Amino acid sequence: MKKGTLIGIVGALLLAALVGITYLLFMEKQANREMIEEFRLEKEDLENEYTNFSQQYDELKMSVANDSLAQLLEQEQLKTQRLLEELRSVKSTNATEIRRLKNELATLRQVMVGYVNQIDSLNRLTEQQRVQIAEVTEKYEQATRQVSSLSEERKTLTKQVTLAAQLDATNIYLFPQNKRGKEAKKVKDIQKLRITFNIARNITAQPGEKTVYVRITKPDNDILTKDRNDTFAYENRQLPYSIKKYIEYTGEEQAVTVYWDVNEVLYAGSYRVDVFADGNLIGQGTFLLTK
Repeated sequence: MKKGTLIGIVGALLLAALVGITYLLFMEKQANREMIEEFRLEKEDLENEYTNFSQQYDELKMSVANDSLAQLLEQEQLKTQRLLEELRSVKSTNATEIRRLKNELATLRQVMVGYVNQIDSLNRLTEQQRVQIAEVTEKYEQATRQVSSLSEERKTLTKQVTLAAQLDATNIYLFPQNKRGKEAKKVKDIQKLRITFNIARNITAQPGEKTVYVRITKPDNDILTKDRNDTFAYENRQLPYSIKKYIEYTGEEQAVTVYWDVNEVLYAGSYRVDVFADGNLIGQGTFLLTK
């Protein structure tokens, strides 16, 4: 074989080898580029997941009222944020660190699932307790309403019994008399006022001695009284009276007569007679005295 031909063959082989090596280097570089891009994308995904985890811990902390559990969630959130900072400082080409942080993320995910289950259990328990509390509250309010209703019924019944036992003055009349004890036709001739009324029959009233007070009100609304210190108790106040009389009440109807000696000047107009007993107004009547 000629020397020139041999050199050509060797040259061709060397060229082919060079092309092959160049191709292999190109392919390897391309593969490295794709791997680096893949690591970069994986790192971005991890950063997003860590960020989401940190936000989820914020939501979880807002959903719990248990201080101890909230503190544990806070610790896990801080751990998540610390690992996120580590991930951000790692280069995309550091496959070992990225793989470690990916494993850490898997562990964090398991821990979070445990906390979510625990919070769900607590929420279910809290809801059950809330229902129970609502039921107990409703029963208490119902019982309170019943007690209140019974109290009102008792008050009404007591009031009815009290009213039923109250004395009643009927047929109240006022007779003006002159100095001879006859009916006075003119107001200037009146020397005495005779007042009569009946205490009605009432078997529910307490029998025994009763004090009856009679008030005579003049047309100017002034009360006829001998002494302004002559008063009796009525509805938390003291009222002056004109006449006081003691009677022995037996429960049967009883006629009562009282007198007022006129020592003052009377004038024509409408006079009112009010009868009181046992702290109650038991009857009243209005009468006209003429000139």
